[in-house]
Amino acid sequence: MSAHDIGTEYFRVVNDKFAELKRSAEKAIAQVPDDKLNWSLNEDSNSIAVIVHHMSGNMISRWTDFLDSDGEKEGRDRDSEFEGTVASRDELLDIWNRGWGVFLQALSSLGGDDLLRTVYIREKPHSVLEAIERQMSHYSSHIGQIIYIAKQIQSDAWETLTIPRRKN
Repeated sequence: MSAHDIGTEYFRVVNDKFAELKRSAEKAIAQVPDDKLNWSLNEDSNSIAVIVHHMSGNMISRWTDFLDSDGEKEGRDRDSEFEGTVASRDELLDIWNRGWGVFLQALSSLGGDDLLRTVYIREKPHSVLEAIERQMSHYSSHIGQIIYIAKQIQSDAWETLTIPRRKN
């Protein structure tokens, strides 16, 4: 297998994995009542709405002009992503889809020849491969949080997103 083929396969896999993560979070969010989207366990914990704000802000900052500018854009107000609430499910989904749209469009524009190019995040050089894997880890952890929060909110009404445990 050539390096080009490996790059093509890598992008097929990561595009599929990110799409799978997005779907899992959306299935979890769909189970949460509107009045619980801003719920958090305590003052130091994040709600689903806060996590969505943060992920979207991160995606827009990191993936806008991805190859040519630092991933931490000057206009980003990261701290504000952890404050406030959303007024509605529609607003939450608009924020969510805006970030994912920027991210997935940028990701789909890349090819195997880009994997070893250098990009910057907070002025630190990363290969494109490293930057993608950094985001895979970051987004996976936050989607795990979304799913966990949704599961706690729904309790016995939770509908599993994967293979259900055996019921005795």
